[in-house]
This record gives sequence, structure tokens and C-alpha cells, in this order.
Amino acid sequence: MSEGMTTDATEERGPTTMQFQAEVSRLLEIVAKSLYSHKEVFLRELVSNASDACDKLRYAALTRPELAADDPTYRITLSVDRKARTLTVADNGIGMDRQDLIDNLGTIARSGTLSFVNGLSGDAKKDMALIGQFGVGFYSAFMVADRVTVVSRKAGDSQGWRWESDGKGAFTVAEAEGAGRGTSVILHLAEGEDEYLDEVRLRRIVKTYSDHIAVPVMLAKAEGEPEQMNRAAALWTRPKSEITADEYKEFYHHVGHAYDDPWLTIHYRAEGVLEYTGLLFVPSVQPFDLFNPERKHHLKLYVRRVFVADEVEGLLPPYLRFLRGIVDSEDLPLNVSREMLQSNPMVSRIRQGLTKRVLSEIGRKAREDATSYATFWNSFGAVLKEGIYEDFENRDTLLELARFRSTAADGLVSLEDYLGRMKEGQDAIFVITGDDVESLSRSPQLEGFRAKGVEVLLLTDPVDEFWVTAVGKFKDKPFKSVTRGGADLGRIKGGEERKDEPAPEGMDELIALFKDALKDEVKDVRRSERLTDSPVCLVADENDMDMHLERLLRQHKQLQSTSKRILEINPGHPLVAGIAAVKDREQVRELAFLLLDQARIVEGEALPDPLAFARRMASALQRGLTPAS
Repeated sequence: MSEGMTTDATEERGPTTMQFQAEVSRLLEIVAKSLYSHKEVFLRELVSNASDACDKLRYAALTRPELAADDPTYRITLSVDRKARTLTVADNGIGMDRQDLIDNLGTIARSGTLSFVNGLSGDAKKDMALIGQFGVGFYSAFMVADRVTVVSRKAGDSQGWRWESDGKGAFTVAEAEGAGRGTSVILHLAEGEDEYLDEVRLRRIVKTYSDHIAVPVMLAKAEGEPEQMNRAAALWTRPKSEITADEYKEFYHHVGHAYDDPWLTIHYRAEGVLEYTGLLFVPSVQPFDLFNPERKHHLKLYVRRVFVADEVEGLLPPYLRFLRGIVDSEDLPLNVSREMLQSNPMVSRIRQGLTKRVLSEIGRKAREDATSYATFWNSFGAVLKEGIYEDFENRDTLLELARFRSTAADGLVSLEDYLGRMKEGQDAIFVITGDDVESLSRSPQLEGFRAKGVEVLLLTDPVDEFWVTAVGKFKDKPFKSVTRGGADLGRIKGGEERKDEPAPEGMDELIALFKDALKDEVKDVRRSERLTDSPVCLVADENDMDMHLERLLRQHKQLQSTSKRILEINPGHPLVAGIAAVKDREQVRELAFLLLDQARIVEGEALPDPLAFARRMASALQRGLTPAS
């Protein structure tokens, strides 16, 4: 029994009352407040679930034909009882047993539940997209029903079960005698929802939302044969010229359990040695669990129009895990197992073809509509960057698709844009990594680059630390971090050229004193080419690990020791010049530690001795407030 549930009966096979999982109660509360802009989508969700149930039984019956032998013609049937004011959506698919009913209708048995619920904001449009991604469309039935009854018998079982709830916190489960194979969802309509007893209205809803469902959707008649309301042909088998944008959109809603509109639709057929059809969609809304390590692909595999598996590993690389859709192969065996899928060479070739096609279509969209592409990149760019690190075969394509924030533009820039703006004498693509664009743009390490008019890419995704190192260069231009030594700004022409002014008197002695005082804390102390406004900054030695990467690894317990940094001093800063004029060597040593701690704070580093810093700061302030004698 799921955690958080209680029962009022000890006999498992008898009637049992249970409380909904807290997350389900939260969902039902949102649904009750008319989350959806069009209530009729409840029927789309129930028909979609019924279609999935038929697909699952069709596949299971390949190896166990006895499961479907009693009723081999799959269908979904809508029936209306005007007197009882009920609408029933029934299928003869895989069905559910007692535990399935509890798990599927009483809990959200999926990783990321807590983050999902925390993501519900109360904003109807955003919450609708999240609920769709989570695949819990069954609960939309409570938008039009004040009570829902589910009667189901699992294929291969003899015992049926009844689930019932008013959606207000609890549900009951009991045995159901005489239940047929599959599932019947009976909606006891609320006051004011009689339109869903109207056959004309039901036909229009099915035609609008479920015409693409490959299983026949029938309307039961009081007299005569049931009427088929949908085309019942697999959408992806039809010519693209015959499919409307609305039909693609509704198929995306069905196959992806989504409520947003697709940002990109990719429909093509590969022919030749290997034949398959792909109908793939890029969402317009980022899935809430996109970065959950347990997240699976939402790609369904069919073999000659027969459903084989969903969440198939290997059909797409992990960095394309945001895609929804189907792949229908003409060549894979119908009885292919999940284990075989992971090692089958045909799956590997399909993966190659799908990946290249998807990246090509995304690239086309990037060229045609930069504004729309920027929206896509803000949602999925961090995931595509994983591909730059992992996918050597498609690395060049992914680098061309990549977009970045930079010091030279308000919007996103490509690497080609960057190369076109490089200064005379510049031989590297300069980058800086950190947690957010705003803090990076204020980094003292950028001062010299900004003065020279040299563009720096602002990288804020954790994966940036890894792909930059793995790639090394783009079109023969190496990537170089501005937080490391060796920038050699003096060779770059442009911006404000620095005049070779003599260093303030006593600067060499000051640096020597700083080195002696900080010898256990830093690798070196030296004059800075990069600073124009700040007195000091910390940089990594050219061959050491980047500072932000080291900080990330320490946070994740992947690194115990830290590298010593180089303290760079701006000789032209009034504070540094003033310290150089101080005669008291002990006071200079104290100020050296104070400036080092200041540089650490700017870099977001923890101070090794906050009390010592506070003491030095108080002492310096006191000296500044004491009148000269």
C-alpha cells in the first residue's frame, strides 16, 4: 500500500477506503478550480488513456495471445445514459487489477513527485503544462463530474475491481462482479454539464481531439450498430500534405500527454536499407523534470504500426530527451524485447538517422526565426550542450546551434557571431564561467577585456565547465578562460590602449612584501593587465583548474584539496598606490591579507578565517577615521 494512505477495512479483497496521496489532492484542487481553458479536453485525456491501454495489450498478446483471445478487436466505446446522467468511456485493453487502480489513480508513482508539486504555481496556464507533462490527465474527469467510477479487469485475470471517488480526498476500491476485460470510466456528471450527454457534441469533440487515435472510437447507440466517430488511422502513416497543423498538435497532446503547443514538428520517412517513420515534436515548454537523472525518453516505438514500447532507451541520445513522439520501424522484429533494443544494431542506425534529422531541423528553425530559436535555446540549450560534451560525431553541428550570453550583446550570440567580432591580435575565444549572468558581468576579470572591446562569453550552465575543456577550440580558435593567466591583452588592438606609464614608486617592493606575507595562501602575486577599476583579483594559473569548476567539484564532494591562486594587483588603482606608500611593514602585511580576502569575496569564495578578516577590516577602518597628528 502506498505511503500516506489509510484504510477502514483489514480484508484486502473487501471494500477499502483510502486517502489520496497529498500530491493528488493538490492536483484535484487545481482541477476543481477549472484549470483548463476548455473543459472538453477531459474526453481527449480519457480516450488517449484508453488508446494506450489497447496498445499495451496488443503488444502483450504477441507473446501471450490468450490475453486477447476472448475479444481480439480493439476499440474504445462512448456511451450515454441520459436518465442516470452518466458518460462512460470504455476500452477492451490491458485493464487494471486492484493494486494498479491504487497505484495509477490514487498516487503519482513517479520520480520527481515532490519537485512537480512544488512547481505548481497557481498560474493556470503554467500549471496546465506541468500537469500534462506528468501524465495525470485522468484527474481532468473531475472538471465535469462530481463522482467518477472506474470498473476494470486486467487481461488474464478473472476478478474485476471497482474504484470510486468524488475527488474530495478519498477513494474506495472493491470487487466488481461480471467486469469485462479492459477499463470503463463512468462519469457522473455535475450540475450544468449536460452538454456531454449530447451525441452531436461528443462527435465534435472526438473529431477535434481524437481523430488521429489508431483505435476506433465508437459511439454506442440505444438501437442499431455503434457509430465510429474517428478515422482510426495511424496519423504518421498518412501523407504530410493531408495532415493539418491542428491534427499534428492534437497528436502531440496525445503522444506526449502535453498541453502546450509543439515548438517544432518533424515528420519524415526514411527509406532504403533501413525503413522507418519518425513523427517527433519539440515542446515549447520545458519539462519540469528535464534534469532529473531518472528521466526517461518520451518516445514510443512501433513496429509495422503495432505498439512495442514507450520510454525506449537508445532511440535518441540523452541530450535529446525533451523530444516527444513515435518511431515506427518496418524492419525490427515484432517480438523485440527491451534488452534486445539496447543491443540491436538497427536501433543504433535509427538513432543516428533520427539525431541527424532532428539537429538539421532545429538548425533550419534557427536560421529562419532567430527570435523563436532564442526562446527554444533558453529552455533546452543547457541540455543540448551535454551533446557537445558527449556526442563527438555531431559536435560540430551542436557548436553551430549553440547560443550564448556575452559582454557584447543583449541577446544571444553564436560562435560564428563571436568570430566575426574578434579584434586584431586576438587569437582565442574568451569565456568566463559562473552561476549567473548578472554576477559574471560585474567580475573584475572582465575589466581589461571590456576596456579593449574584447567580447567574452558568459557561461552559466554547469555543463559549460566540461564541454569547453572537451572541445578545446572552434574553427581553430581555442577557448580560453579569462579567470586564468596568459590572456596577453597587450597583443590585442582596439578599445582604450593603455599607455606604458611607469609603475608608482615602491610598487616592486610592495609586490615583494605581498609575496612574503601571502606565501602560504597564494601561488604568486603579480601586476595585472586585466584590471582597470578594481584593486585586485584572483586568477588561476594557466595550467590549473578553472576556479568555478573547482568550486563546483568541491560543492559536490568530488574534490578535497584546492589549488592556490594568483593574486593580481592593479598598480594604477589609488588604493594600491596608497598602500605602496605605507612605511609600516606590518601594516602592509595586514592590508595584503585584507585585499586577498576581498578578492575571495568577489569570487564567491568562503573566507578561511572570517574573524581575522573582521579584525583587519575594523583596524583599517579605525586607522582611516583617526585624524593625522
